[in-house]
Amino acid sequence: MKQYIQPFIKVCKNVFHDFVGLDVEAKLPYFMEKDAVNEWDISAIIGLTGEARGAVVISLKQNLAMKMTTILTGTEYTKMDDDVVDAVGELINIITGNVKQELEDAFKLVISLPTIVRGKEHSINWPDNQTRVICIPFVTAGRDGFNLSVALET
Repeated sequence: MKQYIQPFIKVCKNVFHDFVGLDVEAKLPYFMEKDAVNEWDISAIIGLTGEARGAVVISLKQNLAMKMTTILTGTEYTKMDDDVVDAVGELINIITGNVKQELEDAFKLVISLPTIVRGKEHSINWPDNQTRVICIPFVTAGRDGFNLSVALET
């Protein structure tokens, strides 16, 4: 499983550095309970189909989502509006698209359009009970945290 998770870590670090201008550090990945309610304010989800199937989810607190959108657009954001939602969706789209290229030798994957879930303590309905969900916690240099969660069944 490590060979499939490492591309997600590498790509997430590169995307945050190159597109958002933030350096992020990956913490120790762990298996997540599928019915876990999390502390995040917004999550963006992309489904995976093809030779493997599953989903990739990025989950953030509102302050990091607004900070990231401010950096991307050059406009100050003080509330969670459509631009912030779009920026989070675009972020997961870029991450998943780049991981798809990284995993091209192992799998032929098709990715869906992003779906956004907003609200405190929301939960994600993960595919298939047999698929395990790996959560990769990240932290920015400013100590803002977010999770990239991956369910990948081959």
